[in-house]
Amino acid sequence: MLEGIKVLCHSSIKIEKDKVIYIDPFKIDTRYEDADIIFITHSHYDHYSKEDIDLVKKENAKIVAPKSLKELLLNNFKEEYITIVEPNKEYIVDNIKFKTIPAYNINKQFHPKENEWVGYIIEINNIKYYIAGDTDITNENQQVECDVAFVPVGGTYTMDYKEAAQLINKIRPKIAIPIHYGSIVGSKEDAIAFSKLLDEEIGSKILIGEINEK
Repeated sequence: MLEGIKVLCHSSIKIEKDKVIYIDPFKIDTRYEDADIIFITHSHYDHYSKEDIDLVKKENAKIVAPKSLKELLLNNFKEEYITIVEPNKEYIVDNIKFKTIPAYNINKQFHPKENEWVGYIIEINNIKYYIAGDTDITNENQQVECDVAFVPVGGTYTMDYKEAAQLINKIRPKIAIPIHYGSIVGSKEDAIAFSKLLDEEIGSKILIGEINEK
């Protein structure tokens, strides 16, 4: 399930399967220009970075993003290559099916629910990959069904590692991957502590720095 999966840093994820997919490209250090589809969860600079998008997108790349980014995207992409999404919807782009899950804060104000920012459940070869985005535990993400879950563990702006483990033990994917640490907030210690709190039958892997935990 993790073949072709990389966490490049922070919340920047690359999936190389039938299509090359990036989620929230950030601090890209190479001009890849190989992205078929780019998913953006929200408009904060560490998730939407035009500079990094330009390094990964190839000609005719598609981009998927919430409505708060529509005007910015129209400056850089042809309209037919842009898919603007809303929470709690299902879409297909280039034969890739995905759902949008609301991503927002419960007890802080960095990611208000009314902004309609999102996480994604992307289905590839019958495997469902949940990328939570910047979020706390919510009613919506506690209902997620997935095989692989990427969840923020750094705290401050999102759930911390204890809350992330609580969510994962609730939704019970086969494998959980911690993200959103090591660059702006949080540390590898948070990722390791998260892995240790997961129920025994749930696998985990730390892909920033490539540490196998379970």
